[in-house]
Amino acid sequence: MASSESSRPPENAASTGPARTQDEVALELMKFIAVTTGYGRPSQPSAGFSGKPTTRSAEEYTEALLGLFTRCRQVVKKEA
Repeated sequence: MASSESSRPPENAASTGPARTQDEVALELMKFIAVTTGYGRPSQPSAGFSGKPTTRSAEEYTEALLGLFTRCRQVVKKEA
C-alpha cells in the first residue's frame, strides 16, 4: 500500500491540472489584486478627516474591474 501512495503526485502540484489559458491566469491575477487591495471599491469610512466622500455605483465598480482585467491580460501576454 505504501508504494501506491508514493507514486501518486501531490494534490496541489501545478503539473497535475489541465493547461490554463492566458485569460484564466489573468482572471486569477485580477481576482487576487482586487481582493487583497480592495481595488475599485469605495473607500471605507475611517476616523478623522477622510476628504470628500467617494461613492461608486455598481457600474463604476464593474468598469474598474474590467479595466484591471484588461491590464492583467496585457501583463500575462507579455510574459508568454
